[in-house]
Amino acid sequence: MKRISCIDIGTNTALLLIADLDPKTGQIIPVCHKQTIIRLGKNVDEERQIGSEALHRLVSCMHDYGRISAEYSSATTIAVGTSALRDAKNRDAIIEAVAEATNIKISCISGHEEAELTFFGAIAGTNEIPDLFSVIDIGGGSTEISMGTPEKLTQSISLDIGSVRLTERHFTTLPPSPDELLAAKETINATLAAPTIPFLAARENVFGVAGTLTTIAQLSQGLRHFDAEKVHHYPLSYAEVRKLLEKLKTSTLQEIVNMGIPEGRADVITMGTLILLQIMRLLGIGEIRVSIQGLRFGLAQKELHRLQKNI
Repeated sequence: MKRISCIDIGTNTALLLIADLDPKTGQIIPVCHKQTIIRLGKNVDEERQIGSEALHRLVSCMHDYGRISAEYSSATTIAVGTSALRDAKNRDAIIEAVAEATNIKISCISGHEEAELTFFGAIAGTNEIPDLFSVIDIGGGSTEISMGTPEKLTQSISLDIGSVRLTERHFTTLPPSPDELLAAKETINATLAAPTIPFLAARENVFGVAGTLTTIAQLSQGLRHFDAEKVHHYPLSYAEVRKLLEKLKTSTLQEIVNMGIPEGRADVITMGTLILLQIMRLLGIGEIRVSIQGLRFGLAQKELHRLQKNI
């Protein structure tokens, strides 16, 4: 058994998974989960720079995750950054600053790597996986869609439509104006149109990961607080997503917070829901199976396979 810490540093949220890896049984046994809203990608779409305040939030979070990892006697820490780091011109300086302050070395992974790790992370430990399926990951800065079999990823795309990126680009207030909603929808549709056609083949078996999907699953069930057991594997229908968007697009930030969504996600969940609805509409997806797993589980699985090769 080996205990590791896997950290997924996204545009909006940093996620920590501490897990025991058993190379003999092939099991990933979660020991600790934590998520922190850091909004690393604030203004990155426009300025292509990660600002000093965002860096401070990231360093503080990594200090916290390093402390937790030490408390749990984690042997290895694997940290990766995604869309915000990919887009930032000062990413090398950010990575260096975090390493100097916390001894945590962040790797900036490509959109394809992110999609592949998320694809296998979403189904880790899941029984009765379809022969062909797809995974949708709506993040703060980008959206990844991947498709394949339980053994192999066959196709993936990474698109620059994320909940933070498009909220900053299109919405000036909550609720957004009808013109702002229309402009956002046009941007999403134009981005999705051609690249998503191959994924029609797997529209009957779709998994959805990351904060947008899990938050929508929480809201759709009327939960005031996140409940992992009720959200994981929740069958989220197109009708539910459409109904929720109708409510969100007329709601103020405070009204969304009052639904049980923290402020760091409440201001971007309307856009995230719009992105999901357009994906489901364009691909004809009737239902998505929500997974609380994702990239960090993919990192754990990759390390598990490395250990198994060395047995």
